[in-house]
Amino acid sequence: METHPHHDRDDVRRTRTVRLEPAHGFRRFFVPEELWRYREVAVQIAARDIKVRYRQTALGASWALLQPVATMIVFSIFFGRVAHISSDGVPYWLFSLTGLVPWTFFSSALSLGSDSVVRSASLVSKIYFPRIFIPFGILVAGLLDLGIALVLLLVCVFGDGVAPSPSLLLIPVLVAIMVAASLGITSALSAVNVRYRDVRYALPFAVQLWLFATPIAYPASLIHEPWRTLLAINPMAGVVEGFRWAVLGSGPSPWSMIAASTVSSLVLLALGLAYFGHAEREFADIV
Repeated sequence: METHPHHDRDDVRRTRTVRLEPAHGFRRFFVPEELWRYREVAVQIAARDIKVRYRQTALGASWALLQPVATMIVFSIFFGRVAHISSDGVPYWLFSLTGLVPWTFFSSALSLGSDSVVRSASLVSKIYFPRIFIPFGILVAGLLDLGIALVLLLVCVFGDGVAPSPSLLLIPVLVAIMVAASLGITSALSAVNVRYRDVRYALPFAVQLWLFATPIAYPASLIHEPWRTLLAINPMAGVVEGFRWAVLGSGPSPWSMIAASTVSSLVLLALGLAYFGHAEREFADIV
């Protein structure tokens, strides 16, 4: 049998090894094709989080209303009646409730989202999909609660005699700012929590400190420079002040604070996604 060495060499040259591997780091989130390819997984994760959010609870979705209302009552007693903290001419209970509605979404997102990857360990270790869908599903479920609480807030505001104004159209923008900050922080915390379970112990304390660093129990007008500028770096400061202006129409428009909070939210989103994309390669081995 006659052989042709040059044919063998041509076959070797034509043989190529192609390695398929997912994009790592921040690059993953600039590949919409991959996110779109696994869109059904994203929908299923979000639907799961919505279904299990209040499963086997006696009050169910009522917790979306009870949490901000109960905190509002406590704030009204201690900060409004006892401490006599200013509320910019608005009834204190309405002043605090308007700040607590977005804050409840944010704090719940941090508390539940930070543990989301660990709680989905069986899913992470079995199949591949963009892991960012896990903390994002927590935010989607939280948006349902936010919608319920917003309805309650608007009923209270209009029932108190406040007329609706075009500034209400700012609410979707403020929600987007809050979601961006929440996704950035929760994605980073959920990735850290996979390796260091200290997050679940440190986070409640950090959230409590963050609550008092946000103008919820007090107006931002009580804070003077340079502390006011430092306060604006807090992404929730602009969101809360923006909510009050949009819903209650009280005080001057806080555009500078909203702008500062927008920038800090985008920075947190970029850093959080970058760290999550870097760390997710080890999730299946550690979780």
